[in-house]
Amino acid sequence: MDLLLGIDMGTGSSKGVLVDPHGVVLATETIAHSMDLPRPGWAEVDADGMWWREVCLISRALIDRAPAGARIAAMCVSGVGPCLVLCDENLRPLRPAILYGIDSRAEAEIELLTAELGAAEILERAGTQLSSQAVGPKIEWVRRHEPEIFAAAARWYGSNSYIAAKLTGEYVMDHHTASQCDPLYATRSLRWNDEWAQRICGHLPLPRLVWPSEVVGTVHAEAAAATGVPAGTPVVAGTVDAVAEAFSVGVRQPGDQMLMYGSTMFLVHIIDAYHADPALWTTAGVEQGTHALAAGTATAGSLINWLQAVTGGAPFEHLMAEAQAVPPGSEGLLVLPYLAGERTPVFDPRARGVFAGLTLRHGRGHLLRAAYEGISFGIRQILEKFDDAHAARRVVAVGGGLRSPIWAQTLTNVTGHAQLVPEQAIGASYGDALLAAIGAGVVAPETDWAKISYEITPDPEAVALYDDLYTTWSKLYPDTRDVVHQLAQTDTRAQKFE
Repeated sequence: MDLLLGIDMGTGSSKGVLVDPHGVVLATETIAHSMDLPRPGWAEVDADGMWWREVCLISRALIDRAPAGARIAAMCVSGVGPCLVLCDENLRPLRPAILYGIDSRAEAEIELLTAELGAAEILERAGTQLSSQAVGPKIEWVRRHEPEIFAAAARWYGSNSYIAAKLTGEYVMDHHTASQCDPLYATRSLRWNDEWAQRICGHLPLPRLVWPSEVVGTVHAEAAAATGVPAGTPVVAGTVDAVAEAFSVGVRQPGDQMLMYGSTMFLVHIIDAYHADPALWTTAGVEQGTHALAAGTATAGSLINWLQAVTGGAPFEHLMAEAQAVPPGSEGLLVLPYLAGERTPVFDPRARGVFAGLTLRHGRGHLLRAAYEGISFGIRQILEKFDDAHAARRVVAVGGGLRSPIWAQTLTNVTGHAQLVPEQAIGASYGDALLAAIGAGVVAPETDWAKISYEITPDPEAVALYDDLYTTWSKLYPDTRDVVHQLAQTDTRAQKFE
């Protein structure tokens, strides 16, 4: 019996799954973890002590639960991204991995590289303007601020390519991850942008480019001893967790969208022709030769968790009941959910949260509903940009945030887009298992394991209300930007006295 092993290293946990060639899940395993936030604007993890350790633990746990006589036909690992892992020649990380767009340390390097290379030229070549999501400025940050580490580095990796190297010894990077390493990758032509890559990476060689479903090597003896995965097992490249999750729920055709409800929201939209917009990320797709648009917010579920904590830590069910008792529109309360800056579509690490219209009659339930509405208004801005490239054909919703009884419905009412919810909600690790099955030839490339469970449809009255509020909400950021930037600068100065 052939089985597929898929593992995803997410922001809040690592998850693994054993799946048969028909998409039936035989076993799952999860290990919770957290990122390190050592300084304002920094977000890091220990690539070896957390990511590799958890891949080893999950692999062993799942293999121990495999049916007698079963064979691991292939494995695939995805992870948060894009990230930066700098290693020496022995694959030892030289510093903690620098995480994706929630790490905003390289603001000065973004400005430096944009001025040097040209904003219009970057958009044309890379398909995306430089932001905290981009890896290139983070490499430049290490070069400027930690020169001894940069000099000692032999190779650089993303989260999943680091694990692929630990498993196989191969130095590769999948096209999708590479396309988020702006400005190192020429997204229109799906190859490294050699001139700029050499400028930024210096002595560091570029990984060999592969597609997420390609077999990059086999598990070597040392990795087999650590993971319990038999030596010689094919390893498929994998990719960034969000697009692996989109793949898992059948978001593969032009016009397909995925909305991922989590600590942040991440969106993927498949397009039929190259399209660049400064408010979005243009990326390589999962399948060979394809393109996609992506977007991500800096907060989402993390904002709700913050509200839960600062309002007394009441059980989630109680909070949801209070929010459900508040009518749509939160009785005149609006929220800009930029408590960690914002990624798409404003790309502003100095953005801050704003609660507008507060009165003494507003309570905790109002704050929660208004937060969900503010998140949803931000997603509406992104979806309007997506539609400029290719009109939405269908929207698939995934992620832990769907357990909220009001979040997805609020977003549907704000955007007017119905959402499909799949039966299988395991996430990116399930997409990894499918990529492993395709890469190893266990199933045909067009195989899709996704099945839809139900549909969330808009409430016409709420849609009309939110159409009016959206106009007002859209003014909040431009009208308060200068004020919050001054406050952000004050906060930075205050940090020096701590």
